[in-house]
Amino acid sequence: MESGPDGPAASGPAAIREGWFRETCSLWPGQALSLQVEQLLHHRRSRYQDILVFRSKTYGNVLVLDGVIQCTERDEFSYQEMIANLPLCSHPNPRKVLIIGGGDGGVLREVVKHPSVESVVQCEIDEDVIQVSKKFLPGMAIGYSSSKLTLHVGDGFEFMKQNQDAFDVIITDSSDPMGPAESLFKESYYQLMKTALKEDGVLCCQGECQWLHLDLIKEMRQFCQSLFPVVAYAYCTIPTYPSGQIGFMLCSKNPGTNFQEPVQPLTQHQVAQMQLKYYNSDVHRAAFVLPEFARKALNDVS
Repeated sequence: MESGPDGPAASGPAAIREGWFRETCSLWPGQALSLQVEQLLHHRRSRYQDILVFRSKTYGNVLVLDGVIQCTERDEFSYQEMIANLPLCSHPNPRKVLIIGGGDGGVLREVVKHPSVESVVQCEIDEDVIQVSKKFLPGMAIGYSSSKLTLHVGDGFEFMKQNQDAFDVIITDSSDPMGPAESLFKESYYQLMKTALKEDGVLCCQGECQWLHLDLIKEMRQFCQSLFPVVAYAYCTIPTYPSGQIGFMLCSKNPGTNFQEPVQPLTQHQVAQMQLKYYNSDVHRAAFVLPEFARKALNDVS
Protein backbone atom coordinates (compact mmCIF):
# COMPACT_ATOMS: atom_id res chain seq x y z
CA MET A 1 0.00 0.00 0.00
CA GLU A 2 1.36 3.39 -1.02
CA SER A 3 1.05 6.67 0.82
CA GLY A 4 -0.69 9.26 -1.31
CA PRO A 5 -0.65 12.98 -2.12
CA ASP A 6 -1.88 14.24 1.23
CA GLY A 7 0.19 11.76 3.15
CA PRO A 8 -1.14 10.79 6.51
CA ALA A 9 -0.77 14.01 8.48
CA ALA A 10 -1.96 12.11 11.51
CA SER A 11 -0.61 8.70 12.33
CA GLY A 12 -1.64 5.97 9.90
CA PRO A 13 -5.31 5.08 10.25
CA ALA A 14 -5.83 2.25 12.71
CA ALA A 15 -8.51 0.76 10.46
CA ILE A 16 -5.91 -0.09 7.78
CA ARG A 17 -3.74 -3.09 8.48
CA GLU A 18 -1.66 -5.15 6.06
CA GLY A 19 -3.21 -3.46 3.05
CA TRP A 20 -6.85 -3.86 4.10
CA PHE A 21 -9.33 -1.32 5.48
CA ARG A 22 -11.64 -2.84 8.09
CA GLU A 23 -14.87 -1.16 9.17
CA THR A 24 -16.32 -2.06 12.55
CA CYS A 25 -18.87 -0.11 14.57
CA SER A 26 -20.91 -0.49 17.72
CA LEU A 27 -24.05 0.19 15.67
CA TRP A 28 -23.57 -3.11 13.83
CA PRO A 29 -21.81 -5.34 16.38
CA GLY A 30 -20.34 -8.69 15.46
CA GLN A 31 -19.72 -7.90 11.81
CA ALA A 32 -17.14 -6.07 9.70
CA LEU A 33 -16.56 -4.96 6.12
CA SER A 34 -13.10 -5.04 4.55
CA LEU A 35 -11.81 -3.44 1.36
CA GLN A 36 -8.34 -3.93 -0.09
CA VAL A 37 -6.39 -0.66 -0.13
CA GLU A 38 -4.18 0.29 -3.07
CA GLN A 39 -3.19 3.79 -1.96
CA LEU A 40 -3.79 5.99 1.05
CA LEU A 41 -4.81 9.36 -0.41
CA HIS A 42 -5.75 11.49 2.59
CA HIS A 43 -5.91 11.18 6.35
CA ARG A 44 -6.47 14.19 8.58
CA ARG A 45 -8.69 15.15 11.45
CA SER A 46 -10.97 18.11 10.84
CA ARG A 47 -12.55 20.18 13.57
CA TYR A 48 -15.41 17.69 13.66
CA GLN A 49 -14.23 14.23 12.58
CA ASP A 50 -11.52 11.95 11.26
CA ILE A 51 -11.45 12.07 7.44
CA LEU A 52 -9.86 9.23 5.49
CA VAL A 53 -9.73 8.70 1.73
CA PHE A 54 -8.10 5.73 0.05
CA ARG A 55 -8.08 4.16 -3.38
CA SER A 56 -9.45 0.65 -3.13
CA LYS A 57 -8.72 -2.28 -5.40
CA THR A 58 -12.29 -2.76 -6.62
CA TYR A 59 -14.46 0.16 -5.45
CA GLY A 60 -12.46 3.20 -6.59
CA ASN A 61 -11.84 6.04 -4.15
CA VAL A 62 -13.48 5.60 -0.75
CA LEU A 63 -14.46 8.32 1.75
CA VAL A 64 -14.45 7.27 5.41
CA LEU A 65 -15.58 9.49 8.31
CA ASP A 66 -14.77 8.42 11.86
CA GLY A 67 -14.01 4.92 10.64
CA VAL A 68 -17.29 4.40 8.74
CA ILE A 69 -17.56 4.27 4.94
CA GLN A 70 -19.63 7.15 3.57
CA CYS A 71 -19.29 6.46 -0.14
CA THR A 72 -17.27 4.70 -2.79
CA GLU A 73 -16.98 5.65 -6.44
CA ARG A 74 -18.31 2.28 -7.55
CA ASP A 75 -21.65 2.15 -5.74
CA GLU A 76 -22.44 5.67 -4.44
CA PHE A 77 -24.98 6.34 -7.17
CA SER A 78 -27.63 4.03 -5.75
CA TYR A 79 -27.91 5.93 -2.47
CA GLN A 80 -27.50 9.41 -3.97
CA GLU A 81 -30.08 8.85 -6.71
CA MET A 82 -32.64 7.37 -4.34
CA ILE A 83 -32.41 9.88 -1.49
CA ALA A 84 -32.76 12.70 -4.04
CA ASN A 85 -35.33 11.33 -6.47
CA LEU A 86 -37.73 9.64 -4.06
CA PRO A 87 -38.80 13.02 -2.61
CA LEU A 88 -38.31 15.12 -5.76
CA CYS A 89 -40.47 12.83 -7.88
CA SER A 90 -43.09 12.75 -5.11
CA HIS A 91 -43.60 16.54 -5.18
CA PRO A 92 -45.60 18.10 -8.04
CA ASN A 93 -43.33 21.13 -8.43
CA PRO A 94 -40.14 21.12 -6.33
CA ARG A 95 -38.53 24.51 -6.87
CA LYS A 96 -36.68 25.23 -3.62
CA VAL A 97 -34.63 22.43 -2.05
CA LEU A 98 -32.63 22.28 1.17
CA ILE A 99 -29.89 19.67 1.67
CA ILE A 100 -28.60 19.07 5.19
CA GLY A 101 -25.19 17.40 5.18
CA GLY A 102 -24.12 15.68 1.99
CA GLY A 103 -20.65 17.21 1.95
CA ASP A 104 -19.42 14.72 -0.65
CA GLY A 105 -21.72 16.43 -3.17
CA GLY A 106 -23.55 13.34 -4.39
CA VAL A 107 -27.07 14.41 -3.36
CA LEU A 108 -26.47 17.89 -4.75
CA ARG A 109 -25.37 16.40 -8.08
CA GLU A 110 -28.69 14.57 -8.39
CA VAL A 111 -30.91 17.43 -7.18
CA VAL A 112 -29.62 20.01 -9.66
CA LYS A 113 -30.42 17.65 -12.56
CA HIS A 114 -34.14 18.38 -12.09
CA PRO A 115 -35.33 21.19 -14.40
CA SER A 116 -38.05 22.28 -11.95
CA VAL A 117 -35.49 22.92 -9.20
CA GLU A 118 -34.64 26.62 -9.25
CA SER A 119 -32.53 26.92 -6.12
CA VAL A 120 -30.71 24.60 -3.73
CA VAL A 121 -29.34 25.52 -0.32
CA GLN A 122 -26.85 23.09 1.17
CA CYS A 123 -25.88 23.23 4.84
CA GLU A 124 -22.70 21.28 5.57
CA ILE A 125 -20.99 21.85 8.89
CA ASP A 126 -17.57 20.45 7.90
CA GLU A 127 -15.97 22.37 5.04
CA ASP A 128 -13.04 19.94 5.02
CA VAL A 129 -15.34 17.18 3.73
CA ILE A 130 -16.35 19.39 0.81
CA GLN A 131 -12.75 20.21 -0.11
CA VAL A 132 -11.60 16.59 0.20
CA SER A 133 -14.50 15.45 -1.99
CA LYS A 134 -13.72 18.04 -4.65
CA LYS A 135 -10.17 16.72 -4.78
CA PHE A 136 -10.70 12.96 -4.55
CA LEU A 137 -14.36 12.44 -5.56
CA PRO A 138 -14.78 14.88 -8.47
CA GLY A 139 -17.55 12.82 -10.05
CA MET A 140 -19.64 13.37 -6.93
CA ALA A 141 -18.62 16.95 -6.18
CA ILE A 142 -19.43 18.21 -9.68
CA GLY A 143 -22.66 19.79 -8.41
CA TYR A 144 -20.73 22.40 -6.43
CA SER A 145 -20.25 24.30 -9.70
CA SER A 146 -24.03 24.65 -10.23
CA SER A 147 -25.45 28.16 -10.41
CA LYS A 148 -28.52 26.87 -8.54
CA LEU A 149 -26.48 26.32 -5.37
CA THR A 150 -26.15 28.49 -2.29
CA LEU A 151 -23.64 26.81 0.03
CA HIS A 152 -23.94 27.47 3.75
CA VAL A 153 -21.04 26.12 5.79
CA GLY A 154 -22.55 25.82 9.22
CA ASP A 155 -25.19 24.23 11.41
CA GLY A 156 -28.33 23.06 9.64
CA PHE A 157 -30.36 23.33 12.85
CA GLU A 158 -29.67 27.04 13.18
CA PHE A 159 -30.25 27.65 9.49
CA MET A 160 -33.71 26.06 9.57
CA LYS A 161 -34.66 28.04 12.68
CA GLN A 162 -34.02 31.19 10.64
CA ASN A 163 -35.74 29.92 7.46
CA GLN A 164 -39.27 28.70 8.17
CA ASP A 165 -41.95 27.87 5.58
CA ALA A 166 -39.24 28.17 2.93
CA PHE A 167 -38.62 24.87 1.12
CA ASP A 168 -40.54 22.45 -1.08
CA VAL A 169 -38.18 19.56 -0.33
CA ILE A 170 -35.69 18.94 2.48
CA ILE A 171 -33.16 16.12 2.16
CA THR A 172 -30.99 15.07 5.10
CA ASP A 173 -27.91 13.11 4.07
CA SER A 174 -26.49 12.25 7.47
CA SER A 175 -24.00 9.79 8.82
CA ASP A 176 -25.12 7.14 11.31
CA PRO A 177 -26.81 8.06 14.62
CA MET A 178 -23.80 8.48 16.84
CA GLY A 179 -21.91 11.55 17.95
CA PRO A 180 -23.11 14.84 16.40
CA ALA A 181 -25.37 13.05 13.88
CA GLU A 182 -27.41 11.38 16.62
CA SER A 183 -29.62 14.46 16.97
CA LEU A 184 -30.69 14.12 13.31
CA PHE A 185 -32.66 11.00 14.21
CA LYS A 186 -34.72 12.67 16.96
CA GLU A 187 -38.29 13.98 16.94
CA SER A 188 -37.12 17.55 17.60
CA TYR A 189 -35.16 17.52 14.34
CA TYR A 190 -38.16 16.35 12.32
CA GLN A 191 -40.28 19.03 14.00
CA LEU A 192 -37.73 21.62 12.90
CA MET A 193 -37.79 20.33 9.32
CA LYS A 194 -41.59 20.51 9.38
CA THR A 195 -41.48 24.21 10.20
CA ALA A 196 -38.91 24.83 7.44
CA LEU A 197 -41.10 23.13 4.82
CA LYS A 198 -43.81 24.89 2.86
CA GLU A 199 -47.39 23.76 3.42
CA ASP A 200 -47.17 21.00 0.77
CA GLY A 201 -43.50 20.16 1.41
CA VAL A 202 -41.89 16.74 1.61
CA LEU A 203 -38.73 15.51 3.28
CA CYS A 204 -36.44 12.52 2.92
CA CYS A 205 -33.83 11.44 5.45
CA GLN A 206 -31.27 8.69 5.68
CA GLY A 207 -33.17 5.95 7.50
CA GLU A 208 -30.63 3.29 8.50
CA CYS A 209 -30.93 -0.44 7.77
CA GLN A 210 -33.92 -2.67 8.46
CA TRP A 211 -31.62 -5.65 9.13
CA LEU A 212 -29.78 -3.79 11.89
CA HIS A 213 -31.85 -0.90 13.20
CA LEU A 214 -35.50 -1.94 13.00
CA ASP A 215 -36.25 -0.71 16.53
CA LEU A 216 -34.84 2.73 15.68
CA ILE A 217 -36.81 2.81 12.42
CA LYS A 218 -40.01 1.91 14.30
CA GLU A 219 -39.35 4.70 16.80
CA MET A 220 -38.71 7.20 14.00
CA ARG A 221 -41.80 6.15 12.07
CA GLN A 222 -43.90 6.50 15.20
CA PHE A 223 -42.89 10.07 15.98
CA CYS A 224 -43.05 11.00 12.29
CA GLN A 225 -46.66 9.82 12.18
CA SER A 226 -47.43 12.16 15.07
CA LEU A 227 -46.03 15.09 13.05
CA PHE A 228 -47.00 14.39 9.42
CA PRO A 229 -50.16 13.08 7.73
CA VAL A 230 -48.15 10.91 5.32
CA VAL A 231 -45.11 8.83 6.31
CA ALA A 232 -43.39 6.06 4.35
CA TYR A 233 -40.21 3.99 4.52
CA ALA A 234 -38.23 2.84 1.50
CA TYR A 235 -34.85 1.24 0.93
CA CYS A 236 -32.21 0.47 -1.68
CA THR A 237 -29.27 -1.89 -2.00
CA ILE A 238 -25.67 -0.69 -1.80
CA PRO A 239 -22.80 -3.15 -1.29
CA THR A 240 -20.54 -1.08 0.97
CA TYR A 241 -23.15 0.01 3.52
CA PRO A 242 -23.77 -2.24 6.54
CA SER A 243 -25.66 -5.39 5.52
CA GLY A 244 -25.81 -4.09 1.93
CA GLN A 245 -28.87 -1.91 2.41
CA ILE A 246 -29.85 1.60 3.44
CA GLY A 247 -33.29 3.03 4.14
CA PHE A 248 -35.09 6.35 3.73
CA MET A 249 -37.73 7.97 5.91
CA LEU A 250 -40.12 10.09 3.86
CA CYS A 251 -42.71 12.51 5.26
CA SER A 252 -45.16 14.92 3.64
CA LYS A 253 -47.20 17.82 4.98
CA ASN A 254 -49.67 17.27 2.12
CA PRO A 255 -52.29 14.62 3.04
CA GLY A 256 -52.72 13.83 -0.65
CA THR A 257 -49.14 12.65 -1.16
CA ASN A 258 -48.70 9.03 -2.24
CA PHE A 259 -44.99 8.28 -1.99
CA GLN A 260 -45.44 4.83 -3.52
CA GLU A 261 -46.60 6.33 -6.82
CA PRO A 262 -44.34 9.08 -8.20
CA VAL A 263 -46.33 12.15 -9.14
CA GLN A 264 -43.54 12.91 -11.61
CA PRO A 265 -42.74 9.56 -13.27
CA LEU A 266 -39.63 9.65 -15.44
CA THR A 267 -39.63 8.44 -19.03
CA GLN A 268 -36.75 6.30 -20.22
CA HIS A 269 -35.54 9.33 -22.17
CA GLN A 270 -35.44 11.37 -18.96
CA VAL A 271 -33.64 8.58 -17.12
CA ALA A 272 -31.00 8.53 -19.86
CA GLN A 273 -30.81 12.33 -20.04
CA MET A 274 -30.27 12.55 -16.27
CA GLN A 275 -27.63 9.79 -16.50
CA LEU A 276 -29.35 7.73 -13.82
CA LYS A 277 -27.87 4.32 -13.09
CA TYR A 278 -30.13 3.07 -10.29
CA TYR A 279 -33.32 5.12 -9.99
CA ASN A 280 -36.26 4.84 -12.33
CA SER A 281 -40.00 5.01 -11.68
CA ASP A 282 -40.34 1.23 -11.34
CA VAL A 283 -37.54 1.16 -8.77
CA HIS A 284 -39.27 4.05 -6.99
CA ARG A 285 -42.46 2.01 -6.59
CA ALA A 286 -40.60 -1.16 -5.62
CA ALA A 287 -38.51 0.59 -2.96
CA PHE A 288 -41.54 0.75 -0.65
CA VAL A 289 -42.24 -2.99 -0.85
CA LEU A 290 -40.65 -4.28 2.34
CA PRO A 291 -39.78 -7.85 3.32
CA GLU A 292 -42.42 -9.37 5.57
CA PHE A 293 -40.50 -9.03 8.85
CA ALA A 294 -40.00 -5.29 8.30
CA ARG A 295 -43.48 -4.69 6.87
CA LYS A 296 -45.09 -6.33 9.88
CA ALA A 297 -42.89 -4.50 12.39
CA LEU A 298 -43.51 -1.09 10.84
CA ASN A 299 -47.22 -1.64 10.24
CA ASP A 300 -47.59 -2.47 13.93
CA VAL A 301 -46.53 1.11 14.63
CA SER A 302 -49.58 2.64 12.95
